[in-house]
Amino acid sequence: QVQLVESGGGLVQAGGSLRVSCEASGRTFSRYAMGWFRQAPGKEREFVATISWSGVRTLYADSVKGRFTMSRDNAKNTVYLQMSSLKPDDTAVYYCAADDPSVGAGFDYWGQGTQVTVSS
Repeated sequence: QVQLVESGGGLVQAGGSLRVSCEASGRTFSRYAMGWFRQAPGKEREFVATISWSGVRTLYADSVKGRFTMSRDNAKNTVYLQMSSLKPDDTAVYYCAADDPSVGAGFDYWGQGTQVTVSS
């Protein structure tokens, strides 16, 4: 079992930047692809970004491409989401998730989320 704990959320003005982090427990973190998702009030959870186990490959939703950067530090069991040029539409709870290749069922483990609020 993997536990994921997000941090770094908060209130920021439109156009500002924020970095959220997700720390994972366990010794197999470096084997997992990781993802960030978000859920705004009254909306379904949506994909934001994903990163391969090595950190070489990343993929972003069109809505955040060019503004958000996902990275990871396997030595620290941590993934990051650097968010820039934030918009009020980016307001949501941000969740990280881990894709365990031994399970093979997509993203298998989820954190509790961290709130990001962008004021206009």
